[in-house]
Amino acid sequence: MSPDSSRPEPGQLPGTLYTTESLPVHHRRAHWREALSRTFGAVDMTVPDEVYSGTIRTTPLGRLQAVTVDGDCLSALRTRRLVAQSNADEYVVVKLLDRGAARLEQDGREALLGPGDIFIYDMARPVRLNLSQSFRTKSLRVPRDVLGLSESDVVHVTASPLGPDTPLGGLLSPFLAGLVDNAGNYPSRTSELMARNVVDLLGVLTDERLGRTSADTPGGNRALLLRIQAFIVRHLADPDLTPQAIARAHHISLRYLHQLFESEDATVGRWIQRRRLEECRRELARANSPTIAAVAHRWGFTSAAHFSRVFRAAYGMSPREWRDTQDSTPYTPSATKRVDA
Repeated sequence: MSPDSSRPEPGQLPGTLYTTESLPVHHRRAHWREALSRTFGAVDMTVPDEVYSGTIRTTPLGRLQAVTVDGDCLSALRTRRLVAQSNADEYVVVKLLDRGAARLEQDGREALLGPGDIFIYDMARPVRLNLSQSFRTKSLRVPRDVLGLSESDVVHVTASPLGPDTPLGGLLSPFLAGLVDNAGNYPSRTSELMARNVVDLLGVLTDERLGRTSADTPGGNRALLLRIQAFIVRHLADPDLTPQAIARAHHISLRYLHQLFESEDATVGRWIQRRRLEECRRELARANSPTIAAVAHRWGFTSAAHFSRVFRAAYGMSPREWRDTQDSTPYTPSATKRVDA
């Protein structure tokens, strides 16, 4: 199945798009099985005799891969023989079930999954995943060396879902969904930092399962930082979003807040400004966007002149020049790449 080229959103990194949409009905089943195996590794894939629709979109996030899959029901089995034949064993998959129902089996455990559940499976060992109805999943493929966990540690978190009603699941679920949905729209440095936050939260999860977590561990600090960053993103449009307000909302000192951001290569204020500029840049690239002043105001800038100055400092051109460039630059499709797990 050849990946299709599609025009990305402004600023989006090249990725891969597989879709059955343009294929004759009698060719869809074979192509869909092939696309799934190319994306997730060698598996014994069972799909319906008639595949009505299926789409896979992948986008790189540094060494990680963001993957969204929409499709009909399927069953995937990765046996010991297939593990031995594939090089995908270096990956751990972190998956959010966005729509549908699923059953996962690995490491002697079986998990029944519903919308909002996050689950993890390791490509180095046999695994069975059954999606019994139309579904959507959002995943991160994480290289094992980036994850930084031993195989014995990973065994404790596979097929052990995190529900959206749990503290860690409630934090990770919307963050993972947003990261996968917007992969390619963030600057590369931002993407890598956000992906690292997901990886760090998996470390927190493992520590909790093994009884190794305390509020003072680096992993605990990382979880708090991620919670604060998610709070900032939700309140970007508020012009009164200040470090003092953020610290009060999280019942921590202003000094501790600044300490948490020392690993982010930016102060709290600069991190807020970067996120606001990214949202403004995305909106200005859209057709029929509001006025520049309206966009700036919408994302928390109180002065259009100040917005123009910081935008130019960040991107090397004025907001108007950026919008005009997006309107006038002809699109040349980037070469898509095949993802072999």
